[in-house]
Amino acid sequence: MKRYIYFIITLGFLMLWSSCRKDLEFSPSTGSLQFSKDTVYLDTVFTNIGSSTYNLKVYNKSDKDIVIPSLGLARGEASNYRLSVDGLTGKSFNNIELLAKDSLFIFVETTVNIENEAAIGNQFLYTDAIEFDSGSNLQKVELVTLVQDAVFIFPDRDDDNIIDRLTLDIGSEFGEVQFLGRELESSELNFTNEKPYVIYGFATVPNGETLTIDAGARLHFHENSGIIVSNSASINVNGTYSNDRDLMENEVIFEGDRLEPNFSEAPGQWGTILLVEGSINNTINYATIKNSQIGIWSIGNPNEINNKLTITNSQIYNSSNFGILGRNTSIFAENIVINNSGLSSFTGTLGGKYNLTHSTITNYWDNGFRQFPSVLINNFIIDEDNIATIADLTEANFNNCIIYGNDNPEILLDEIEDDAVVFNFKFTNCLIRFDDNNNNFTGANYDFNDTSKYEGNIFNQDPNFKDVELNEMIIGDDSAANGNGLAVFATQVPVDILNINRTNSPDIGAYQHITFPEDD
Repeated sequence: MKRYIYFIITLGFLMLWSSCRKDLEFSPSTGSLQFSKDTVYLDTVFTNIGSSTYNLKVYNKSDKDIVIPSLGLARGEASNYRLSVDGLTGKSFNNIELLAKDSLFIFVETTVNIENEAAIGNQFLYTDAIEFDSGSNLQKVELVTLVQDAVFIFPDRDDDNIIDRLTLDIGSEFGEVQFLGRELESSELNFTNEKPYVIYGFATVPNGETLTIDAGARLHFHENSGIIVSNSASINVNGTYSNDRDLMENEVIFEGDRLEPNFSEAPGQWGTILLVEGSINNTINYATIKNSQIGIWSIGNPNEINNKLTITNSQIYNSSNFGILGRNTSIFAENIVINNSGLSSFTGTLGGKYNLTHSTITNYWDNGFRQFPSVLINNFIIDEDNIATIADLTEANFNNCIIYGNDNPEILLDEIEDDAVVFNFKFTNCLIRFDDNNNNFTGANYDFNDTSKYEGNIFNQDPNFKDVELNEMIIGDDSAANGNGLAVFATQVPVDILNINRTNSPDIGAYQHITFPEDD
């Protein structure tokens, strides 16, 4: 009997000890959770109508049982999202246990009343985040819901895949290329400023049509999306100057559809604005194009009476490849600013015709090695069989421009000489970074004493930009460009990109200088 009682007591103690030990074995999460997706996209919802239910899978791939101290929505009880975790519904949860090598499902749904969101702006994407833990262990999964107060341009889809495809002849060099996307309908050829636009795939301007984009319009592109202007078609971006530069309400903005702060300046989030061979009379005024792979890609038609692209008072930032890429084309530019490009900020290849005045073309790329300078001009392409095609560089004129960056030199004139083609270029009254310390650049194209190619330029003096990391390329009092602009070009472009008169004492570049505030 005594043995039996002893056995029962011992067994009970072991069970109690085992239970306590199990509790102690759950270690706090260390911020190493893994997720089935980094963003949960809840598809388009109409005001006051609930969405479908979406799921997120959370993995503990470690060898330890863990407890997640807190799990909830960043907006807390004010959020329009609802969560279900382990069968419990709510907006915040505590001490969620997750065994080693195990996972759990979180289910997400939402109902949005767009009228209630008007107080925080014309919000076309309703966003929140599921936060796991806090402090240094904080991890987030973003939640994004497309709400009806935006214009969504979608090609046909099958589940999460775009199935509409376009086959376009984009130029003699490339031939036919297939894109995911569709042609814009006639009712879609005027983008207004009433609602933002969210574009999936390539929205294509049909042959012979014109896409007009009004002042103040906002365009957001999904990954590998963009605009294609096809043969005989045009794009006209009609931004205007806004007196309130903090609002910038009248310019047109092209950027990605990821609105989280970490993506606000991240390069390469979307594709490009592609002007195929045969597109005509394309104009862009007061636009900001940011975070693309190629800001503008213009192909062909170098000898048309009207320039293929006229771009004025515009900024192009954070392009993972090129800011502007011209391929045997014609581009006219005034008051443009390009910075932070993974390859080159302004490139004219296979010849063409380029005229840039009072522009600031720089490259302070710091996301890795940069192969090319800020400005690259050549007259050839080389195919996969190492065969070169050569074309005329009819003209490449840079007047009162700043050409600078964090590499050296920042111009490259790459010519295959051929008596049958011309290679005409000239830099006039520009501030240029070019210091050939190793004597790698020789020949007639780098004879800075040849006034037919170089006249009145300033080399290797400080442009004194406000903040190159923030793409604030305005110049200060100490800039070598201050007061050194040539008046004849200032007469051609009498106000700078901020609508400040430059005719009395013009500076070089797109901006007239300002006095920077002193640091506290």
